[in-house]
Amino acid sequence: MMKKTLRQLGMALAFASVFSMTACSSQVGKQAETTKAETGTSAESQEKAEGEKESTAQEAKQENGEQQTEEIKGGFSDRPEAKDIVYHPLKLTPEEEEAWKKEPAYGKDIQIGYNGGLCTGTFGTAQEEGFYKAEGLSTAISQMTEAKDAVATGKVDIAADHLASVFVPAVNGLNLVFTKGAHSGCKTLYVLKDSDIQSTADLKGKTVSLSDGIGNSDHNIALRFFSNDGIKPEEVKYKVVANDAVIMALQNGEVQGAMMSDMFARKFVDEGIVRPIRSLTTDPDFKVEPCCVQIMNADFAKANPITAKKLKNASMYCSQWIEDNKESFVDLLLEKNWASGDRQKVLDFANSLNFVLTDQQTETAMRKVIKDYQSFGLLDKNLKEEDIVEKFWQPMDCGTEKCTNPQGNGSCCG
Repeated sequence: MMKKTLRQLGMALAFASVFSMTACSSQVGKQAETTKAETGTSAESQEKAEGEKESTAQEAKQENGEQQTEEIKGGFSDRPEAKDIVYHPLKLTPEEEEAWKKEPAYGKDIQIGYNGGLCTGTFGTAQEEGFYKAEGLSTAISQMTEAKDAVATGKVDIAADHLASVFVPAVNGLNLVFTKGAHSGCKTLYVLKDSDIQSTADLKGKTVSLSDGIGNSDHNIALRFFSNDGIKPEEVKYKVVANDAVIMALQNGEVQGAMMSDMFARKFVDEGIVRPIRSLTTDPDFKVEPCCVQIMNADFAKANPITAKKLKNASMYCSQWIEDNKESFVDLLLEKNWASGDRQKVLDFANSLNFVLTDQQTETAMRKVIKDYQSFGLLDKNLKEEDIVEKFWQPMDCGTEKCTNPQGNGSCCG
């Protein structure tokens, strides 16, 4: 009993010691400098004690089946805030390391599709703050016209888009897979502030405007809003109206509701012109779902499985950093002209989004989308949910075991 107690105490001390230190990566040539003790005897004793503690801690982790990872602090970007970023790169076995070197993407520039914007800002942030570099990846930001088409045709390897925009095209044959939820929120159904309309039920028989067309994200999100409230698709009419004309369309009675992004609508909410009645951002049944998802070229994912995992790990850590550092995130986007407008309003919008979504939340949302879209006739009802999920949901689980605690320390993979 005494031996067991002493061993447990030693393990506790070892964990305290390990987590109080920050090791640097040999990948980037930045080794932590240690101060030697003045006397050789003291240095030798201290080194022996630390070695024993580290050995005990490693033993305990191995007993618990935990995967070992290096902890790295800074060193991957010249940006001042990057020096404080703590990162755990994906730990590969020697066999995996050799397999990674044989992948087609190894040592080449991976094309990251990003046109700017706060919603998909993880990509630009991961590039600027060094998250991709920390994984040993060479990446380049590429401009796109349409994210899903650019990814499917291989013009870029990875990007992000609305789940409501890409899900049906993917199932219908577009060459892409989903690897991660990007963020929650950002789209809302608005009505005029002085309107008699108080809920979605009041829009039965009326017309809702869509800025991005029938069958695209606004339309598919609106269908789910109404469906969740027991309203059938045929009970509401839709009309495509450009963003710059939507307020006038509401005011002249052409439409009675409007799907808009929260960032675009903020000005009109502040001016007392419109108010929300249903939202991805704030409503309990939608705010835990990803509005946007990361999409990867299916052929790239199949040919480069370890590179794909590294991209996922970098993104997971970057998402956590964004969530913990919204002001720095907004400042970066404004500096790079990836966002525009009043800083406080951009920050308010950033704070309304959750960038840390678990794989389980994303998968649950996808399963709901499958059921809803099949009921709307957007997906073939004969397709099996499990088959769709298995083919298109590829979260790139890191390590040998499926992640049972996504982002327990900021990342499933770390």
